[in-house]
Formats: sequence, C-alpha cells, structure tokens
Amino acid sequence: MDGVHRLLAKLLYGTGMRLAEGLHLRVKDLDFANQAIVVRAGKGGKDRYLMLPQSLVPALREQLARAHAVWQQDQAAGKGGVEMPDALDRKYPMAGSSWSWFWVFPQTEHSTDPRSGVVRRHHLFDQTFQRAFKRGVKAAGVTKPATPHTLRHAFATHLLQDGYDIRTVQGLLGHADVATTMIYTHVLKVGGGAVRSPMDVMALD
Repeated sequence: MDGVHRLLAKLLYGTGMRLAEGLHLRVKDLDFANQAIVVRAGKGGKDRYLMLPQSLVPALREQLARAHAVWQQDQAAGKGGVEMPDALDRKYPMAGSSWSWFWVFPQTEHSTDPRSGVVRRHHLFDQTFQRAFKRGVKAAGVTKPATPHTLRHAFATHLLQDGYDIRTVQGLLGHADVATTMIYTHVLKVGGGAVRSPMDVMALD
C-alpha cells in the first residue's frame, strides 16, 4: 500500500473506526491538543470521541500538510468546497470552503455531483482503499480472509485481551447494544485465552 492508504489502515486499527468514519474525517476532527479524534454522526447519528494514537501523530501531521496543499490549490482555482451536512450547508453556506471542514484524506481528482452538477473535492473512495488493502494483504503473505473491517475486529479483540472492560470497548466502537460488542469475547474463551485442552493436561502427566 502507498503511504496514504497505509496511514488510513493504521488509523482504522488504532482507533477501531469503521472505514466510512475514517474516510469522512475532517481536519477539525483531529484534536492533537487533547489527543482525541471526534467521529461525527457515526452509525446511529451520534458523535463519539476516540483516542488519537500518539505513534501516528507525525504521519497525520504530514497528511494534513499534503491535504492543505490540495486545499490551497482548490482555493486558487476557484474550486474550493467539499460536501457538507445539509443543515450546516444551509446555515453556513461558506463553511464548505474552509480549511477546518476539508477532508483529512482527500481524493486526488474532483468529482461532479450528479444531482446538482456541482464540482467538489471528495474524500478517498472506499473502493480505492479496499483494493489497496487487498493488495497489501496479498503482498504480506496473509492467507486468512481479511478486509478493512478486520482491522476494527482486531482493535476490539486486542483491547479485550489487554483487560479493558466490555463497556469501554462498546463506547469506543460506537455500539448501541453491548450484545453487539460481546461477539468479540469469543476469542478470549479459546486458544491462548483461557481454557486448557484436557489433551494438553494429559501430556504433562
């Protein structure tokens, strides 16, 4: 994977975000001062706060510098503006052209809205990342099936293995029902997690 896709993959694993949530990140959603990331209107329409992985801060700052250069080019070309939530677009019609609302992971080319004909800068497409992720998995020699959502599963599983309580993980994942989070606990009950096979006990006798 190239640098941008690799960074996005690390961010998805490091925060447990859904792919769509990572792609929709705006500049203002990265709070370096408080070491937090705001996921706005995630699944269920609710905002939630996540940890900002400190190991990714330098790479995220570099990504913002690249995004800022793209934003400046758009401004100079008179093509500044990104898609905004409808209510905010009506209330603050110029906000879509501001740096704070720009995408953290902008698309390289402009897109034309088929409904309005407006030319805008879109965020990275999910299909583009999914293809890059698939190539990365293959290049790494991973034989088990893996998708971008696997990174979210790994985030939850590793937190539970490290001893974090289920409610904490539920909040970070943005699950409305803790039962949804409980599916990740299955790995703690088998393998190296807890119960020893009686076969292994016999082998020690």
